[in-house]
Amino acid sequence: MFIKEVRSKIVRNSRKEKTIQVMIKTYKGTFVSSAPSGKSKGKYEVESFNERGVKKSLELLKKFSKMLNEKSFVIKKFDDLREFENKIKGFENSYGALGGNVIYALETAFLKAAAKDNNKELWEFIIEDKGKFKAPMPIGNCIGGGMHSRLVNGKKPDFQEFLLIPDEKTFSRAVTKNIDAYYFAKSLLKKQDKKWIVKVNDEGAWMTGLSNEDALKVLKQVGDEYGLRIGIDIAASSFFKNKYYHYENKRLIRDRVEQIDYMEHLIKKYDLFYVEDSLDEEDFSGFYQVTNTSKPALIVGDDLTVTNPKRVERATRGKAINAMIIKPNQIGSLIDVKKVVDICKKHKIKMIFSHRSGETMDDAIADYCVGFQGDFIKTGIYGRERLIKLRRVMEIEKSLK
Repeated sequence: MFIKEVRSKIVRNSRKEKTIQVMIKTYKGTFVSSAPSGKSKGKYEVESFNERGVKKSLELLKKFSKMLNEKSFVIKKFDDLREFENKIKGFENSYGALGGNVIYALETAFLKAAAKDNNKELWEFIIEDKGKFKAPMPIGNCIGGGMHSRLVNGKKPDFQEFLLIPDEKTFSRAVTKNIDAYYFAKSLLKKQDKKWIVKVNDEGAWMTGLSNEDALKVLKQVGDEYGLRIGIDIAASSFFKNKYYHYENKRLIRDRVEQIDYMEHLIKKYDLFYVEDSLDEEDFSGFYQVTNTSKPALIVGDDLTVTNPKRVERATRGKAINAMIIKPNQIGSLIDVKKVVDICKKHKIKMIFSHRSGETMDDAIADYCVGFQGDFIKTGIYGRERLIKLRRVMEIEKSLK
Protein backbone atom coordinates (compact mmCIF):
# COMPACT_ATOMS: atom_id res chain seq x y z
CA MET A 1 0.00 0.00 0.00
CA PHE A 2 1.45 3.33 -1.11
CA ILE A 3 0.59 6.35 1.05
CA LYS A 4 0.44 9.51 -1.05
CA GLU A 5 -0.40 11.89 1.76
CA VAL A 6 -1.45 12.06 5.41
CA ARG A 7 -3.35 15.06 6.74
CA SER A 8 -4.84 15.81 10.14
CA LYS A 9 -6.91 18.53 11.77
CA ILE A 10 -8.85 19.38 14.89
CA VAL A 11 -12.61 18.72 14.74
CA ARG A 12 -15.39 18.82 17.34
CA ASN A 13 -17.11 15.79 18.85
CA SER A 14 -20.78 15.57 19.89
CA ARG A 15 -19.99 17.46 23.12
CA LYS A 16 -18.30 20.20 21.07
CA GLU A 17 -14.90 19.21 22.49
CA LYS A 18 -11.77 19.25 20.35
CA THR A 19 -10.54 15.97 18.94
CA ILE A 20 -8.37 14.79 16.04
CA GLN A 21 -9.37 13.72 12.53
CA VAL A 22 -6.89 11.90 10.28
CA MET A 23 -7.06 11.55 6.49
CA ILE A 24 -4.88 9.10 4.57
CA LYS A 25 -4.74 9.28 0.78
CA THR A 26 -3.65 6.30 -1.34
CA TYR A 27 -4.12 5.29 -4.97
CA LYS A 28 -7.33 3.50 -3.86
CA GLY A 29 -8.95 6.58 -2.34
CA THR A 30 -9.09 8.84 0.70
CA PHE A 31 -9.73 7.32 4.13
CA VAL A 32 -10.82 9.34 7.15
CA SER A 33 -11.13 8.57 10.84
CA SER A 34 -11.74 10.59 14.00
CA ALA A 35 -11.51 9.73 17.67
CA PRO A 36 -14.26 9.95 20.29
CA SER A 37 -13.70 11.15 23.86
CA GLY A 38 -15.02 9.81 27.15
CA LYS A 39 -16.18 11.92 30.08
CA SER A 40 -16.41 9.09 32.62
CA LYS A 41 -12.91 7.64 32.41
CA GLY A 42 -11.10 4.92 34.27
CA LYS A 43 -7.91 6.17 35.89
CA TYR A 44 -5.89 3.47 34.11
CA GLU A 45 -6.88 4.65 30.62
CA VAL A 46 -4.07 6.05 28.51
CA GLU A 47 -4.05 9.83 28.13
CA SER A 48 -6.27 10.95 25.26
CA PHE A 49 -3.79 13.54 24.03
CA ASN A 50 -0.28 14.77 24.71
CA GLU A 51 0.08 16.19 28.22
CA ARG A 52 0.37 19.66 26.64
CA GLY A 53 -3.03 19.30 24.99
CA VAL A 54 -4.72 18.54 21.69
CA LYS A 55 -2.83 21.26 19.78
CA LYS A 56 0.50 19.71 20.77
CA SER A 57 -0.82 16.30 19.68
CA LEU A 58 -1.72 17.77 16.30
CA GLU A 59 1.71 19.36 15.98
CA LEU A 60 3.41 16.01 16.71
CA LEU A 61 1.05 14.14 14.40
CA LYS A 62 1.87 16.47 11.51
CA LYS A 63 5.56 15.87 12.13
CA PHE A 64 4.99 12.09 12.14
CA SER A 65 2.81 12.32 9.02
CA LYS A 66 5.73 13.69 7.01
CA MET A 67 7.52 10.40 7.70
CA LEU A 68 4.60 8.51 6.11
CA ASN A 69 4.11 10.57 2.96
CA GLU A 70 5.14 8.70 -0.21
CA LYS A 71 5.95 5.51 1.73
CA SER A 72 4.89 1.94 0.99
CA PHE A 73 3.63 -0.61 3.52
CA VAL A 74 3.08 -4.33 3.05
CA ILE A 75 -0.12 -5.03 4.97
CA LYS A 76 -2.09 -8.11 3.97
CA LYS A 77 -3.73 -8.92 7.31
CA PHE A 78 -4.60 -7.17 10.55
CA ASP A 79 -1.50 -8.38 12.42
CA ASP A 80 0.69 -6.57 9.87
CA LEU A 81 -0.42 -3.37 11.61
CA ARG A 82 2.30 -4.14 14.17
CA GLU A 83 5.02 -2.69 11.90
CA PHE A 84 3.09 0.58 11.60
CA GLU A 85 2.47 0.68 15.35
CA ASN A 86 6.18 0.15 16.01
CA LYS A 87 6.91 3.24 13.89
CA ILE A 88 4.47 5.22 16.06
CA LYS A 89 6.15 4.00 19.26
CA GLY A 90 9.59 4.84 17.90
CA PHE A 91 8.43 8.35 17.05
CA GLU A 92 6.86 8.85 20.48
CA ASN A 93 10.07 7.74 22.20
CA SER A 94 11.88 10.56 20.42
CA TYR A 95 9.31 13.35 20.27
CA GLY A 96 6.62 12.70 22.94
CA ALA A 97 3.22 11.03 23.25
CA LEU A 98 0.60 11.51 20.57
CA GLY A 99 -2.17 10.30 22.91
CA GLY A 100 -4.59 7.37 22.74
CA ASN A 101 -7.23 9.27 20.77
CA VAL A 102 -4.72 10.34 18.14
CA ILE A 103 -3.25 6.86 17.70
CA TYR A 104 -6.75 5.39 17.44
CA ALA A 105 -7.72 7.81 14.64
CA LEU A 106 -4.39 7.30 12.85
CA GLU A 107 -4.44 3.51 13.02
CA THR A 108 -8.11 3.34 12.03
CA ALA A 109 -7.57 5.51 8.93
CA PHE A 110 -4.54 3.35 8.10
CA LEU A 111 -6.57 0.13 8.46
CA LYS A 112 -9.40 1.51 6.32
CA ALA A 113 -6.85 2.23 3.60
CA ALA A 114 -5.23 -1.20 4.00
CA ALA A 115 -8.59 -2.95 3.80
CA LYS A 116 -9.41 -1.15 0.54
CA ASP A 117 -5.95 -1.98 -0.79
CA ASN A 118 -6.86 -5.63 -0.23
CA ASN A 119 -10.33 -5.12 -1.80
CA LYS A 120 -12.09 -5.73 1.51
CA GLU A 121 -14.34 -3.92 3.93
CA LEU A 122 -12.72 -2.99 7.24
CA TRP A 123 -14.58 -5.73 9.16
CA GLU A 124 -13.58 -8.32 6.52
CA PHE A 125 -9.95 -7.32 6.86
CA ILE A 126 -10.14 -7.99 10.61
CA ILE A 127 -12.22 -11.17 10.81
CA GLU A 128 -10.25 -14.41 10.67
CA ASP A 129 -13.09 -16.53 9.30
CA LYS A 130 -15.81 -14.75 7.33
CA GLY A 131 -17.99 -17.86 7.62
CA LYS A 132 -18.20 -17.28 11.38
CA PHE A 133 -20.04 -13.96 11.07
CA LYS A 134 -22.55 -13.35 13.83
CA ALA A 135 -24.67 -10.27 14.40
CA PRO A 136 -23.97 -8.58 17.73
CA MET A 137 -26.90 -7.31 19.77
CA PRO A 138 -27.22 -3.56 20.52
CA ILE A 139 -27.07 -2.23 24.06
CA GLY A 140 -28.92 1.07 24.21
CA ASN A 141 -28.77 3.82 26.83
CA CYS A 142 -32.42 4.67 27.52
CA ILE A 143 -32.39 6.74 30.74
CA GLY A 144 -29.32 8.66 31.88
CA GLY A 145 -27.70 9.80 35.10
CA GLY A 146 -24.25 10.12 36.60
CA MET A 147 -21.54 12.13 34.85
CA HIS A 148 -23.32 12.07 31.48
CA SER A 149 -26.40 13.96 32.72
CA ARG A 150 -27.38 17.28 34.25
CA LEU A 151 -29.63 17.80 37.25
CA VAL A 152 -33.39 17.77 36.69
CA ASN A 153 -35.25 19.68 39.42
CA GLY A 154 -32.08 19.53 41.48
CA LYS A 155 -31.55 15.77 41.18
CA LYS A 156 -30.46 12.94 38.89
CA PRO A 157 -29.82 9.19 39.26
CA ASP A 158 -26.39 8.30 40.62
CA PHE A 159 -26.18 5.40 38.17
CA GLN A 160 -24.87 6.50 34.79
CA GLU A 161 -26.91 4.45 32.33
CA PHE A 162 -30.17 2.50 32.32
CA LEU A 163 -29.92 0.12 29.40
CA LEU A 164 -32.14 -1.85 27.01
CA ILE A 165 -30.76 -5.05 25.49
CA PRO A 166 -32.76 -6.93 22.82
CA ASP A 167 -32.37 -10.60 21.97
CA GLU A 168 -33.47 -10.87 18.34
CA LYS A 169 -32.54 -12.95 15.31
CA THR A 170 -31.47 -9.90 13.32
CA PHE A 171 -29.65 -6.74 14.30
CA SER A 172 -32.04 -4.52 12.36
CA ARG A 173 -35.04 -5.92 14.26
CA ALA A 174 -33.21 -5.38 17.55
CA VAL A 175 -32.47 -1.73 16.71
CA THR A 176 -36.11 -1.08 15.76
CA LYS A 177 -37.33 -2.60 19.01
CA ASN A 178 -34.92 -0.49 21.07
CA ILE A 179 -36.07 2.73 19.36
CA ASP A 180 -39.75 1.90 19.94
CA ALA A 181 -39.03 1.10 23.59
CA TYR A 182 -37.01 4.32 23.96
CA TYR A 183 -40.06 6.41 23.03
CA PHE A 184 -42.27 4.32 25.30
CA ALA A 185 -39.88 5.18 28.15
CA LYS A 186 -40.38 8.86 27.30
CA SER A 187 -44.16 8.49 27.71
CA LEU A 188 -43.70 6.75 31.08
CA LEU A 189 -41.38 9.47 32.34
CA LYS A 190 -43.98 12.08 31.33
CA LYS A 191 -46.62 10.23 33.36
CA GLN A 192 -44.28 10.17 36.36
CA ASP A 193 -43.85 13.94 36.27
CA LYS A 194 -46.33 16.16 34.43
CA LYS A 195 -43.82 19.03 34.63
CA TRP A 196 -40.97 16.96 33.18
CA ILE A 197 -38.98 18.92 30.61
CA VAL A 198 -38.01 16.54 27.81
CA LYS A 199 -34.23 16.63 27.47
CA VAL A 200 -31.52 14.16 26.54
CA ASN A 201 -27.99 13.79 27.89
CA ASP A 202 -24.56 13.39 26.24
CA GLU A 203 -25.51 9.97 24.84
CA GLY A 204 -29.08 10.75 23.82
CA ALA A 205 -30.65 9.13 26.91
CA TRP A 206 -33.62 10.74 28.65
CA MET A 207 -32.58 12.88 31.62
CA THR A 208 -34.60 12.63 34.81
CA GLY A 209 -34.54 13.58 38.46
CA LEU A 210 -35.75 10.13 39.52
CA SER A 211 -33.87 8.05 42.07
CA ASN A 212 -31.90 5.01 40.93
CA GLU A 213 -34.65 2.58 41.83
CA ASP A 214 -37.50 4.70 40.46
CA ALA A 215 -35.59 4.89 37.15
CA LEU A 216 -35.12 1.12 37.33
CA LYS A 217 -38.87 0.64 37.83
CA VAL A 218 -39.53 2.62 34.64
CA LEU A 219 -36.86 0.62 32.80
CA LYS A 220 -38.35 -2.68 34.02
CA GLN A 221 -41.77 -1.64 32.78
CA VAL A 222 -40.30 -0.79 29.38
CA GLY A 223 -38.43 -4.10 29.24
CA ASP A 224 -41.55 -6.08 30.14
CA GLU A 225 -43.65 -4.23 27.57
CA TYR A 226 -41.22 -4.89 24.69
CA GLY A 227 -39.66 -8.19 25.73
CA LEU A 228 -36.25 -6.64 26.34
CA ARG A 229 -33.51 -7.49 28.79
CA ILE A 230 -32.44 -4.61 30.99
CA GLY A 231 -29.19 -3.47 32.57
CA ILE A 232 -27.35 -0.65 34.29
CA ASP A 233 -23.97 1.02 34.15
CA ILE A 234 -23.30 2.01 37.76
CA ALA A 235 -19.95 3.77 37.04
CA ALA A 236 -19.31 3.26 40.75
CA SER A 237 -15.81 4.75 40.69
CA SER A 238 -17.34 8.13 39.87
CA PHE A 239 -18.94 8.35 43.35
CA PHE A 240 -16.44 6.26 45.36
CA LYS A 241 -14.40 8.46 47.72
CA ASN A 242 -12.39 7.70 50.85
CA LYS A 243 -13.41 4.02 50.81
CA TYR A 244 -17.15 4.74 50.66
CA TYR A 245 -19.82 5.01 47.95
CA HIS A 246 -21.44 8.44 48.25
CA TYR A 247 -24.97 8.44 46.82
CA GLU A 248 -26.25 11.94 46.11
CA ASN A 249 -29.83 11.37 44.94
CA LYS A 250 -31.01 10.13 48.32
CA ARG A 251 -28.01 11.32 50.33
CA LEU A 252 -26.61 8.09 51.76
CA ILE A 253 -23.26 6.36 52.10
CA ARG A 254 -22.50 2.67 51.59
CA ASP A 255 -19.35 0.82 52.53
CA ARG A 256 -17.88 -1.92 50.35
CA VAL A 257 -19.89 -4.79 51.87
CA GLU A 258 -23.14 -2.80 51.66
CA GLN A 259 -22.41 -1.91 48.03
CA ILE A 260 -21.87 -5.57 47.12
CA ASP A 261 -25.09 -6.57 48.91
CA TYR A 262 -26.96 -3.74 47.19
CA MET A 263 -25.78 -4.85 43.75
CA GLU A 264 -26.87 -8.43 44.43
CA HIS A 265 -30.24 -7.12 45.70
CA LEU A 266 -30.85 -5.02 42.56
CA ILE A 267 -29.94 -7.88 40.24
CA LYS A 268 -32.48 -10.17 41.89
CA LYS A 269 -35.23 -7.59 42.41
CA TYR A 270 -35.21 -6.23 38.85
CA ASP A 271 -33.99 -9.36 37.07
CA LEU A 272 -31.02 -7.45 35.66
CA PHE A 273 -29.27 -9.05 32.71
CA TYR A 274 -26.34 -6.63 32.66
CA VAL A 275 -24.45 -4.71 35.38
CA GLU A 276 -21.41 -2.62 34.46
CA ASP A 277 -18.81 -1.21 36.87
CA SER A 278 -20.78 -2.12 39.98
CA LEU A 279 -17.80 -1.42 42.24
CA ASP A 280 -14.70 0.77 42.34
CA GLU A 281 -12.08 0.17 39.63
CA GLU A 282 -9.57 -1.24 42.14
CA ASP A 283 -11.91 -3.83 43.69
CA PHE A 284 -11.17 -7.04 41.76
CA SER A 285 -12.22 -9.27 44.69
CA GLY A 286 -15.50 -7.38 45.08
CA PHE A 287 -16.25 -7.92 41.38
CA TYR A 288 -15.53 -11.63 41.94
CA GLN A 289 -18.13 -11.77 44.71
CA VAL A 290 -20.82 -10.07 42.60
CA THR A 291 -20.00 -12.21 39.55
CA ASN A 292 -20.18 -15.48 41.43
CA THR A 293 -23.39 -14.76 43.34
CA SER A 294 -25.33 -13.19 40.47
CA LYS A 295 -25.32 -15.81 37.71
CA PRO A 296 -26.44 -15.70 34.94
CA ALA A 297 -26.26 -11.88 34.91
CA LEU A 298 -23.42 -10.29 32.96
CA ILE A 299 -21.07 -8.56 35.40
CA VAL A 300 -19.17 -6.17 33.18
CA GLY A 301 -15.79 -4.49 33.60
CA ASP A 302 -15.02 -1.11 32.05
CA ASP A 303 -13.14 1.18 34.44
CA LEU A 304 -11.88 -2.06 36.00
CA THR A 305 -10.31 -3.31 32.77
CA VAL A 306 -9.91 -0.23 30.47
CA THR A 307 -9.17 -2.44 27.42
CA ASN A 308 -5.73 -3.09 28.94
CA PRO A 309 -4.39 -6.64 28.36
CA LYS A 310 -2.69 -6.81 31.78
CA ARG A 311 -5.79 -5.72 33.68
CA VAL A 312 -8.01 -7.95 31.56
CA GLU A 313 -5.72 -10.92 32.30
CA ARG A 314 -5.96 -10.16 36.02
CA ALA A 315 -9.75 -9.86 35.88
CA THR A 316 -10.26 -13.05 33.89
CA ARG A 317 -7.72 -15.09 35.84
CA GLY A 318 -9.43 -14.04 39.08
CA LYS A 319 -12.92 -14.65 37.65
CA ALA A 320 -13.85 -11.06 38.54
CA ILE A 321 -16.00 -10.56 35.40
CA ASN A 322 -17.85 -12.56 32.77
CA ALA A 323 -18.15 -9.66 30.29
CA MET A 324 -16.19 -6.53 29.45
CA ILE A 325 -16.33 -3.26 27.56
CA ILE A 326 -13.87 -2.76 24.71
CA LYS A 327 -13.08 0.87 23.85
CA PRO A 328 -10.08 1.03 21.49
CA ASN A 329 -9.07 4.58 22.42
CA GLN A 330 -8.82 3.57 26.11
CA ILE A 331 -5.58 1.74 25.34
CA GLY A 332 -4.40 3.62 22.23
CA SER A 333 -3.28 0.48 20.37
CA LEU A 334 -5.34 -1.67 18.05
CA ILE A 335 -2.75 -4.44 18.45
CA ASP A 336 -3.52 -4.39 22.18
CA VAL A 337 -7.24 -4.48 21.38
CA LYS A 338 -6.60 -7.72 19.48
CA LYS A 339 -4.75 -9.09 22.54
CA VAL A 340 -7.76 -8.25 24.69
CA VAL A 341 -10.09 -9.95 22.21
CA ASP A 342 -7.93 -13.09 22.27
CA ILE A 343 -8.00 -13.16 26.09
CA CYS A 344 -11.79 -12.77 26.09
CA LYS A 345 -12.24 -15.61 23.59
CA LYS A 346 -9.90 -17.86 25.57
CA HIS A 347 -11.78 -17.29 28.83
CA LYS A 348 -15.27 -17.08 27.26
CA ILE A 349 -15.77 -13.46 28.33
CA LYS A 350 -18.59 -11.66 26.53
CA MET A 351 -17.29 -8.69 24.51
CA ILE A 352 -19.11 -5.36 24.33
CA PHE A 353 -17.62 -2.91 21.82
CA SER A 354 -18.53 0.56 22.96
CA HIS A 355 -18.81 4.16 21.81
CA ARG A 356 -17.84 7.10 24.05
CA SER A 357 -20.08 9.86 25.33
CA GLY A 358 -18.29 12.47 23.17
CA GLU A 359 -18.73 10.83 19.75
CA THR A 360 -17.96 11.63 16.11
CA MET A 361 -19.52 10.51 12.84
CA ASP A 362 -16.89 7.79 12.39
CA ASP A 363 -18.56 4.35 12.29
CA ALA A 364 -15.41 2.18 12.55
CA ILE A 365 -16.42 0.79 15.96
CA ALA A 366 -19.16 -1.14 14.15
CA ASP A 367 -16.57 -2.78 11.88
CA TYR A 368 -14.36 -3.57 14.86
CA CYS A 369 -17.28 -5.19 16.68
CA VAL A 370 -18.23 -7.37 13.71
CA GLY A 371 -14.64 -8.10 12.68
CA PHE A 372 -13.56 -9.16 16.17
CA GLN A 373 -16.85 -11.05 16.65
CA GLY A 374 -18.13 -8.97 19.54
CA ASP A 375 -21.25 -10.17 21.32
CA PHE A 376 -22.73 -6.69 21.81
CA ILE A 377 -22.27 -3.15 20.55
CA LYS A 378 -23.05 -0.29 22.91
CA THR A 379 -23.74 2.90 20.97
CA GLY A 380 -26.75 4.58 22.52
CA ILE A 381 -30.22 4.38 20.96
CA TYR A 382 -30.74 7.73 19.29
CA GLY A 383 -28.76 10.69 17.95
CA ARG A 384 -26.90 10.98 14.65
CA GLU A 385 -23.49 9.95 16.05
CA ARG A 386 -25.12 6.87 17.60
CA LEU A 387 -27.37 5.89 14.70
CA ILE A 388 -24.56 5.95 12.14
CA LYS A 389 -22.84 3.10 13.98
CA LEU A 390 -26.06 1.09 14.23
CA ARG A 391 -26.69 1.64 10.53
CA ARG A 392 -23.20 0.38 9.72
CA VAL A 393 -23.86 -2.94 11.46
CA MET A 394 -27.18 -3.18 9.60
CA GLU A 395 -25.37 -2.57 6.30
CA ILE A 396 -22.92 -5.38 7.06
CA GLU A 397 -25.75 -7.72 8.07
CA LYS A 398 -27.69 -6.90 4.89
CA SER A 399 -24.62 -7.48 2.69
CA LEU A 400 -24.32 -11.05 3.98
CA LYS A 401 -27.93 -12.09 3.33
